[in-house]
Amino acid sequence: MVHLLIGNLGHLLVIVAFVTSLLATFSFWKSTNNQESTWAGFAKWMYYIHVMAILGVCTTLFLIINQQYFEYHYAFSYTSKYLPIYYQISSFWNGQEGSFLLWMFWNAILGVILIQTNKTWKAPMMMFFSFTQVFLVSMIMGVVIFGGKIGSSPFMLLRDVVSDPIFDIDPNFIPEDGRGLNPLLQNYWMVIHPPTLFLGFATTVIPFAYCLAGLYTGRFKEWIRPALPWAQFSAAVLGLGILMGAYWAYETLNFGGYWNWDPVENAIYVPWLVMVAAIHTMIAFKKNETALKASIILVITTYVLIVYSTFLTRSGILGNASVHSFTDLGLSGQLLIYLFVFIILSIVVAARIWPSIPSAKEEVSAYSREFWIFIGATALSLMAFQVIIPTSIPVWNEIIEFFGGNSNLAPPAEQVEFYTKFQLYFAVAIALLSGTGQFFWWKKMDRAELKKQLSTPVMIALILSALIIVIFKIQVAGYILLLTASVYSVVANTKIFLSVAKSNIKLSGGAITHIGVAFMLLGILFSSGYSKILSKNNTGLVWSKEFPDEVNQNNLLLFLNEPRQMADYSLTYKGIRKLSKDYGYVDLNDIEGAISPLEIIIARETKTSTGEMLQPGDTIDIFNPENSYFEVEYQKHSGASFTLFPRLQMNESMDMLVYSPDINRTVTADLYTHVRTFPDPESETNWSEVKEVKAEPGMTFFINDYVAKFVSMEPLDEVAGVAMKDGDLAIKTLIEIQGENKTYQAEPIYIIKDKMAGRIPYVVNDLASKITVQSILPEENSFVFGVSTTQKDWIIIEAVEKPWINILWLGTLLLVIGFGVATNRRYTEFVKMRDKGME
Repeated sequence: MVHLLIGNLGHLLVIVAFVTSLLATFSFWKSTNNQESTWAGFAKWMYYIHVMAILGVCTTLFLIINQQYFEYHYAFSYTSKYLPIYYQISSFWNGQEGSFLLWMFWNAILGVILIQTNKTWKAPMMMFFSFTQVFLVSMIMGVVIFGGKIGSSPFMLLRDVVSDPIFDIDPNFIPEDGRGLNPLLQNYWMVIHPPTLFLGFATTVIPFAYCLAGLYTGRFKEWIRPALPWAQFSAAVLGLGILMGAYWAYETLNFGGYWNWDPVENAIYVPWLVMVAAIHTMIAFKKNETALKASIILVITTYVLIVYSTFLTRSGILGNASVHSFTDLGLSGQLLIYLFVFIILSIVVAARIWPSIPSAKEEVSAYSREFWIFIGATALSLMAFQVIIPTSIPVWNEIIEFFGGNSNLAPPAEQVEFYTKFQLYFAVAIALLSGTGQFFWWKKMDRAELKKQLSTPVMIALILSALIIVIFKIQVAGYILLLTASVYSVVANTKIFLSVAKSNIKLSGGAITHIGVAFMLLGILFSSGYSKILSKNNTGLVWSKEFPDEVNQNNLLLFLNEPRQMADYSLTYKGIRKLSKDYGYVDLNDIEGAISPLEIIIARETKTSTGEMLQPGDTIDIFNPENSYFEVEYQKHSGASFTLFPRLQMNESMDMLVYSPDINRTVTADLYTHVRTFPDPESETNWSEVKEVKAEPGMTFFINDYVAKFVSMEPLDEVAGVAMKDGDLAIKTLIEIQGENKTYQAEPIYIIKDKMAGRIPYVVNDLASKITVQSILPEENSFVFGVSTTQKDWIIIEAVEKPWINILWLGTLLLVIGFGVATNRRYTEFVKMRDKGME
């Protein structure tokens, strides 16, 4: 049965959300112009109804996913029957419509908080805030007006989207299962990374709305105080979301890192840099009015860049330039309107009052805090500019072609090298400025005082840097500069932190944040600049002609159960495993079949990775039928050992094969391992010619160079797949084969049916052997076994050591803590002023 009601309800709620966002915007505008009118109460209730409608849309879409209503295109495209609940949550924002809805959800919740915490700012600020919701909701409306489609609805039926003859035959046809979630997104970070990132997106509109509200009402100075804590909170959340995405890439993708300068990564990184620059100028405004205009420009630019990044990632304009971008759902024109409306709106609102905005009459001294903050904000803005220009090359090409021209500009081919060579020196400048600028903030400076304050941190930093350079043999000039600047920033900000924390810990947010940034730069320097490929191919052999030379040189071939030396390790590939819910990893060869995709049957006695012994016929639950794991044992020459399980995920409906790494983490380094390729399980096995061996029970012989023993034989009354009747005979033999690490049992069967001989061979995959009972010699009390062999199972792996990467994650934690301390301080100041009736 097609469930039409829930989809119609969801679509109706979208319309309600759109209408109420328009009414709320209009009502807040009327309330702004007439504070004594009844429009304020009406605006608030319109917004609350809007929020309830958004929550209703979220609920209906999730119910469609959770209840597996595959008649809906969204559920069919992004989920399946066997998807766990946490991945059903991920599938909610897998598509464009769901991710827009997630953005709207956060905006809705934040709007309620803003209404409850503002007095005089409520109407003008919410006027602009609600207006952004109008455009966001329009993205999922999916209505046609005057022949033009507005938005793409998540509540479209599959039959209305997909052209398939089955719907001509049966319009109510419902697929048995969906296509499933993209394998790349089946990671726990994808449950928390997108909500965090979109919360960061949503919070950028708050400083933007305060700014425009201040300009619109003529309170062009006062907006800084309420906007600043939200800007700091936004930078913290957006930065955390970006780094969560980096960690997801590190754990899931196999390019060997956490940041690849992908256009979509760049499109989010740039607004964050500008937001951080805006925070610094907003802080500087308290002492110098020149910073006010810079703050206005940077806050507006941040939100415009957020909308621009949305256009880049969702319009399809990036094409194949990014692995993260969405395909175009016909929203590119609508996104352009969204972008230009807010650009024009910002210019108009700012231009009408710009001449009235004050500027400092005196030049800023080089020994003032404002000077160093301006320099820092300039460096951050230049960092952003350097990234956004090359990232926007596809947009430039489209513009030229739109006007009839022809542009052959291409994004950087070696994007990591291209961006890194510029960003490295910007990072050096940021580290030096963040270390030096803090002294100007807390003390009145002149030349003598500056020399006094900086001498100790500089000396300590130089000594520590020299020690690190010698110990770790750092020789690249750029790396030496970044190391020295980052160490200096840590030392200088630590000194500031210790002096400030004595009087009031709430004042230490900036120092903690800067220490975090410096630690992040050090972590990036060592983990990326000095990552080391351990899996060097020293054999001179080419693993595959399809691989580029770099892959053949940096990857290692491992045959099953055959140890191989790699740097300080001995590696042994143990085989393919399935991950169970209760017993850890189970050998794929010990699985007989499946009751359902999530429940498998054990074929023979086997020991799991947790040490549990499973018996033939036992059934166990597995996490995901798409996932298989390659067990690779690492044995250090010192005697220590560990085992990694890099993952393979096969989604047949999407025709996707995804390799993900496994990581051994220590305090000083990560050992990152992923499988490059392995034999195609669908390809036909090429067996050697049969070699016959005659053996009696109890006799030993060789199978593919392994010692085997003919243990016993027994008659069978039943044989799976064979209809036995009177006069037929079946004999099962038992052969034990001593492998490298365990004893295998082979049970080939010999059948006489209708006076004709038949054979059921037994394959021992781990030993690359197939054993068949060729004939029985009763007069000699012996059997003739046929042995065929093939190439042993193998994998090609890449192993990379990433030194001191934990410094990066420690820096991330300090960054978030620092922003948290600073946000709390600024918001407390705002509340005090608000309660006094001054905000």
